[in-house]
Amino acid sequence: MTETEPETIRYTADVVALTPGGDVLLIEWGWAPHEGAWALPGGHCDVGETSRAAAARELAEETGVHVAADDLRQIGVFDQPDRDSRGRYVTVAYVAIVPADTVIVAGDDARTARWWSLKNLPDRLAFDHADILSAAVTLTP
Repeated sequence: MTETEPETIRYTADVVALTPGGDVLLIEWGWAPHEGAWALPGGHCDVGETSRAAAARELAEETGVHVAADDLRQIGVFDQPDRDSRGRYVTVAYVAIVPADTVIVAGDDARTARWWSLKNLPDRLAFDHADILSAAVTLTP
């Protein structure tokens, strides 16, 4: 048996916010390593915070969209060791269905935020967010 060094793991949460018509809310990253790429709203879980609460908080901070944490449905855990070039990140992803006329306002870490059709997504999605989107669409009626 070989001994290994402990690995620093960061705990995050992401949200796939969908409209009934098939649009998804994405934010544009404004810094490296994914500057100019589009990502799901999300971020770090605060000390003592559940991933579900963090997901609702991050969605509100980055896009101005408020959903109750209890209204988020878990998609899954994404923990591929190489999913983020900045280090080891484990995320719990959630889906929220919001009205089509939901107003968005980019804030916090988002350069901009906008609705994208699931049939016409941007070319550059950050991290493994294409995989998370695919899982969300598969699980959402």
